[in-house]
Amino acid sequence: MRAAWPLIIVASIALSACKPQASAQATKADAPERTGSVSISGGDELAQVLSWSLPGVPLQADGAAAARARAKRAMADGDLFETADSAIPLLFALQALQPDDPGIAQSLGTARTALIEQGDAALAMGDDDIDALRAAQRRGAVLRKLWPRQPEVVAYLSRVDRSEQAWDRNARGEAFLAENQLGEDGGGALVAFRAALELRPGQARAMQGVAAVESGLIRRAETAAQQGDFDVAGRWLAHAENVRHHPDTIPAARNRIEVLRADRVRRLRDEGLIALGDGDGLDIARKRLAEMLRIAAPGNPASIELRQRIDLVSHYGLFRPGQVFTDGLRDGSRGPVLVVVPHGAFGMGAPVGEPGATPAEQPQHVVRLERGFAMSRMEVAVGEFARFVTATGYEPRATQRGHSMAYDVRSGNFVRGSGIDWRSGYDGQPAAANMPVIHVTARDAEAYAAWLSEQTGAHYRLPSEAEFEYALRAGGSSRFPWGEDAPPPDTDNLTGALDRSPRGLSWSNAFAGYGDGWWGPAPVGSFAANAYGLHDVAGNVSEWIADCWHEGYRRAPANGSAWVNPGCRNRMYRGGSWASAPAQDRSAWRAAGGTDVTNARVGFRLVRQL
Repeated sequence: MRAAWPLIIVASIALSACKPQASAQATKADAPERTGSVSISGGDELAQVLSWSLPGVPLQADGAAAARARAKRAMADGDLFETADSAIPLLFALQALQPDDPGIAQSLGTARTALIEQGDAALAMGDDDIDALRAAQRRGAVLRKLWPRQPEVVAYLSRVDRSEQAWDRNARGEAFLAENQLGEDGGGALVAFRAALELRPGQARAMQGVAAVESGLIRRAETAAQQGDFDVAGRWLAHAENVRHHPDTIPAARNRIEVLRADRVRRLRDEGLIALGDGDGLDIARKRLAEMLRIAAPGNPASIELRQRIDLVSHYGLFRPGQVFTDGLRDGSRGPVLVVVPHGAFGMGAPVGEPGATPAEQPQHVVRLERGFAMSRMEVAVGEFARFVTATGYEPRATQRGHSMAYDVRSGNFVRGSGIDWRSGYDGQPAAANMPVIHVTARDAEAYAAWLSEQTGAHYRLPSEAEFEYALRAGGSSRFPWGEDAPPPDTDNLTGALDRSPRGLSWSNAFAGYGDGWWGPAPVGSFAANAYGLHDVAGNVSEWIADCWHEGYRRAPANGSAWVNPGCRNRMYRGGSWASAPAQDRSAWRAAGGTDVTNARVGFRLVRQL
């Protein structure tokens, strides 16, 4: 239901009973023109609106005073013209009886002004309210009939005419919009709405129409982008940019299209990489690269990555032993640096008679890994883990409970400390971004792996115990990863007899004659890599793996897969640490910790399946 347009109420009008001489100009201007008609198209409804004639008022001289009173009441009520009891018909009847009465002429002028005010009030609501526009048109018909040459009437009729034309152009523009004729090449909705704005500058309806044209062009651009045609998307966006030059909408639309472009580029890269995994996928990958190069900016990292992988596949297949690579994350950053470990077989566990061996490390058995795998070149660092926590809001176990086991510098013992979690170093102090992340559980590590998998589309996980020992031995079979005896200089971050704590303490059980300069973990990658290109697998921090704890290797998998049991309470960790006794640096050494265990000696690295 449309709201009724407001009436302009004239509070009081003095209708004089005396008869001074009225000016000739006023008498001429106020005389009604009873000939001619208002010609405005619009059908029967509009014709009825505009077909007004002055109602006849039978009036005798002895009824003049009563007519004056009726006219005054009608004026006060805003009842100006519709019936014989309206103010204007009564005033014209009085003027016919008393043509020289200046009070009547003055009252007619006041009525004319009130009628124009009513009309302007209706016009103010008539931009999108046809009833209000019709009310303004009807008042225009009255004014045109009675006072066609009065300047204020001529001005009002001009305003009505502009509003009528603006309405027609807005209606035409809205019809074009409904037919998706936006007018980007001339004509159509845009031209119609702009014509309405020329007639009615700042009109809300026309401005909304222009904004709708802009939105329609932006939708076309985004649809084209969703279909992968970014050239067409750019052309539509250029059209939209010329519509109204809004400071926000076009940059926001351009950003959305660039997000679609980046997503399309990533999907093309992923499709290309997946295709490279098939024997006949090289041609598909090259087609995906060609499309990437067509839509991506020069130097796009995803395009470069796929081009490099295509080159490698052309010569070496999908991967090669020793290959170093990273996966791209959704935000354009890179995942951990990975090294391809070759497939092969090895004797897992300790042979009979190995010094320091325990029954849990036996029997030694052959494990054959039929497929290579990629492993983190270094232990996961604090900065890498921080990116995961920040992106997901994940709360590691030590953070939840508010404590972990850390090294007490004063006593030289490991003690539980409050407020220590993954952000802390071995001594509970804040850790640098390049330090290995510690004070985490195996489940925390698996949560990080799941996030990387979701971000990259590849499968990340903790290594199996067999994979870790295979990578630790790196083709060897000796007691220690480096050989049978004490480590050569700068082998890794181990317990050396030459190492000193911040308070000058030394290890009671350490490699004689060895010192690496570190008490506590060293930054990841501080020592040389082993034969497989992996850093710190022999020392620095021990590392969580995927297996559950089993006392010995009887019935252990022979294919290198993780040996797990549902609901196991003890998880495995492997490899020596900065605080491990020499026997714990052996290649076969293995240990377990509870699912909630966190301390200053255990971190992790990941495996990515190829």
